[in-house]
Amino acid sequence: QVQLVESGGGLVQAGGSLRLSCAVSGRTFSILTMGWFRQAPGKEREFVAAISWSGGNTYSADSVKGRFTISRDNAKNTVYLQMNSLKPEDTAVYYCAADPSLRALRSWTTGYGLDYWGKGTLVTVSS
Repeated sequence: QVQLVESGGGLVQAGGSLRLSCAVSGRTFSILTMGWFRQAPGKEREFVAAISWSGGNTYSADSVKGRFTISRDNAKNTVYLQMNSLKPEDTAVYYCAADPSLRALRSWTTGYGLDYWGKGTLVTVSS
């Protein structure tokens, strides 16, 4: 059983930064492709970013390119989402996801078929 636990959410002013973390247990972390999604109140879940098992490949949504960076530390079984230049529209619950398959990162945009999900951490950006 794989467990994903997100942390690092909170309240921040527009233009500020936050770093989210997702700690993984229960399976060899290094073989998992990892990613982040978010869901704002009243909206559908949205893909944010994904990273390959090696960390060598990443893919991000256009809405966060240039502002958010996904990374991972396989020694710490943790994936990160560095969020800079935050905007009020970034307010959402952010979820970590993991999958052992080698599916293309672009296929993560739908969120379908991913094996493991965390419970989320709330990010609120005030204007």
